[in-house]
Amino acid sequence: MTQEPTTATLDLGPQTRILSRLADGVRDDRLADPTPCPDLAVRNLLGHLTGLAVAFRDAARKDLGPTTDTSPDASVPDVGPGWREELAKVLGELADAWREPGAWTGTTRAGGIDLPGAVAGAVVADELVIHGWDLARATGQEYAPDPAALQAAYGLLAAAAEESDRDAGMFGTVVPVPADAPLLERAVGLSGRDPGWTRTN
Repeated sequence: MTQEPTTATLDLGPQTRILSRLADGVRDDRLADPTPCPDLAVRNLLGHLTGLAVAFRDAARKDLGPTTDTSPDASVPDVGPGWREELAKVLGELADAWREPGAWTGTTRAGGIDLPGAVAGAVVADELVIHGWDLARATGQEYAPDPAALQAAYGLLAAAAEESDRDAGMFGTVVPVPADAPLLERAVGLSGRDPGWTRTN
């Protein structure tokens, strides 16, 4: 993805705080439950969120190394003792790092891919919004993402779908959603998820 997002900068703090609240609402007996992410249980999704927060924090700081060079598909993430505190901590650090204007300029790296800073910022906004929906659906919680982060996520996903002739989104085959559906549902569909996904129990 090389297209510059329309929003030059974005405060990720509101969305990271929403994610922290969702994580606080996860019951320990739900950690093994399935999520809308294929092959990822709730605990793996939380581990992924922790890892991506660290990776994109370092990408914002241009602190390139193992955390920014490793593909997210390299291993199945998991959580350990104290994961709630760790996730809240790294999400806060992520938001702080992207408040620095320099994070949005130049080139950085995440997941082993070099990309413009502004694009990386849009990508992490998308990750936070869509995985927030994943976590909320998997754990039966209400979810209303930060409007600015949602708009950035939708813009990125729509551009990705257009570039791939709408056959596949960034996360999988686009799921058709009515044009007049709420913006979150349209973003979820563009990410390759069914907005109607629910827990089986």
